[in-house]
Amino acid sequence: MFTRGLSRPNATSGMGVADHSKNAFMELQRKKVYRYVIFKIDEKKKEVVVEKTGGPAESYEDFTASLPENDCRYAVYDFDFVTSENCQKSKIFFIAWSPSTSRIRAKMLYATSKDRFRRELEGIHYEIQATDPTEMDLEVLRDRAN
Repeated sequence: MFTRGLSRPNATSGMGVADHSKNAFMELQRKKVYRYVIFKIDEKKKEVVVEKTGGPAESYEDFTASLPENDCRYAVYDFDFVTSENCQKSKIFFIAWSPSTSRIRAKMLYATSKDRFRRELEGIHYEIQATDPTEMDLEVLRDRAN
């Protein structure tokens, strides 16, 4: 049996979650301090940390432009919309960004750590797994939110 790499606990058991990451999510969720938060895995610390936050005035285009083209990330986005009954609503999306051009090791690391990290973020409405920008287009969010 081929076992190379399985001895690395961080590649199979998931990462810890920095307190700052949980706090940033709560500030987005409850206080609307951020429009989005982008998280990355810090392999040295073996935990998920905040890489970038976007203020409430930032657009979805600002958010997508902040995701790296060739590396994986987790993100939460607070999506505001108006329902067909003309009600203002907000839904929080968890996005697992894993572009097809990223390293296989990064894809595996993010895939094995996702569930544990996702469980730490209570109040997520929808989850999207995206490998290219079209899979998380603004229209995709609109369709899921309605």
